[in-house]
Amino acid sequence: MNWYDNAIIYHIYPLGFCGAPKYNDFGDTVYRLDKVLDWIPHLKEMNVDAVYFGPVFESVEHGYDTVDYKKIDRRLGDNDSFRFICDKLHENGIRVILDGVFNHVGRKFPQFVDVQEHGQGSGYCGWFQNLNFGGQSPYGDPFWYEGWNGHYNLVKLNLRNVGVCDHIIDAVNYWIEHFRIDGIRFDAADCIDFDFFKRIRSFCKGKRPDFWLMGEIIHGDYNRWANPEMLDSVTNYECYKGLYSSHNDKNYFEIDYSINRQSGANGGIYKGIDLYNFVDNHDVNRLASTLNNPAHLPLVYTLMYTMPGIPSIYYGSEYGIQGRKENNSDDNLRPCLHLQDMQRENIKLYDHIVKLGRIYRAYPAVRNGVYERIQITNQQLLFKKVLGDQTVYVALNLGDYQYDFNFQTHLPALVDVLESNPIEINGGNAHISMPPYSAMIIVSDDIVNVQPEDTAAVQPAEEKETEIVEGAKYRHFKGGEYELMAVACHSETNEELVIYRSLTDGRVWARPKSMFIGKAGEVSRFTKID
Repeated sequence: MNWYDNAIIYHIYPLGFCGAPKYNDFGDTVYRLDKVLDWIPHLKEMNVDAVYFGPVFESVEHGYDTVDYKKIDRRLGDNDSFRFICDKLHENGIRVILDGVFNHVGRKFPQFVDVQEHGQGSGYCGWFQNLNFGGQSPYGDPFWYEGWNGHYNLVKLNLRNVGVCDHIIDAVNYWIEHFRIDGIRFDAADCIDFDFFKRIRSFCKGKRPDFWLMGEIIHGDYNRWANPEMLDSVTNYECYKGLYSSHNDKNYFEIDYSINRQSGANGGIYKGIDLYNFVDNHDVNRLASTLNNPAHLPLVYTLMYTMPGIPSIYYGSEYGIQGRKENNSDDNLRPCLHLQDMQRENIKLYDHIVKLGRIYRAYPAVRNGVYERIQITNQQLLFKKVLGDQTVYVALNLGDYQYDFNFQTHLPALVDVLESNPIEINGGNAHISMPPYSAMIIVSDDIVNVQPEDTAAVQPAEEKETEIVEGAKYRHFKGGEYELMAVACHSETNEELVIYRSLTDGRVWARPKSMFIGKAGEVSRFTKID
């Protein structure tokens, strides 16, 4: 299991986030991106594992028209300031992912300028897709070239050219070695040559086996790009659409179909791939501007955090800010934000997302469990996530009326961890009454709503001796006895792990602390021995 299989990712579009000028005048350096440092406590409160920065390389306008792959855009800062930002994020347990815009470059890219200046005598004519001197470009160049998606300010690279590939891999190596970046998101991955992906995967995994490679894919079979030879993950646009439209259309069958098709308990065409899940980003309208009913916001985020895959938050959307494309411009999707101003936005939604982050971190089954639908109607959905001996139930009611679920469970006790309310169980049948526009995440032991400093206050006196004590001896509820050696921090997920040794055969085991201190039915899983 790699760190990214358990990650919560926070997506920032830097030029917008920082309020940078729309066009780069290539003048003075302004250290606007340093504001990220003030957001670190905010990221940690949300249990964010990695920040995915949109384009940061020197560019002409919006970041996707690169000029220099080894230089931070002077509208954001310089390489030294960005190295400091990366160091501070890493010190706080937050990884760094960069946007790799390797399909196309801007017209001020030095090698393209060389072609403009030297024509057929340039050594870089082979660097650009379908470049030929049989006609004029739309910009009046005495040659023709292919622009990305018909945009001739975005000059398409020829990724079958060895020099181009060497140039890009050299840049990637620079960011890995000098900034210790942890991953790359590949822009327009559906337009990139497969052989290039194979080469860059081999290089990056050779440098760091846990380096994350994720591609922007809008349509198609995700297996073509996400596989052991190429990328680790791709953008899950199928479920992006289903997440909001299932609520707008009052049709949970849509998103349930997509989840089951992708990774359901009875199959799934993307088994073994943790897709990158999102509800909005720098290219699409904000979720709060897409949903017909703002009361559905918490439900959509609950579903995104608990469905299979990697959940992500686009900066500011944790507060329910709005933004739509207007006049063919994405500017409203990429605003300059100041954290202190966000306190006037949707604090209730933010608190809900913070709680979701804590739940995601606390229960392995939420992150990696197998999805299995239990009950479904147009406006209600109940499913479970199962991992080993841990089961988590998720219930959603998007209707404007109360709805009752009754379902069988093997667990003797359950609690809605979102509200810390116990669930009624009679003879193995659980009953829940869901208010309008509500969500529940139901578990056997609530370890989220008890803060560590409050543990002694809420524990019964007879259970206090079962607190975690290194060097103490514990008895498993099935009878085995163990010595608790240490409480460790998982290097990839930051999850607390209890390390303990069998007093019978000396074997050493590791178990998530949440499970070690939890219950197996009505009894404690481990009890400290006097």
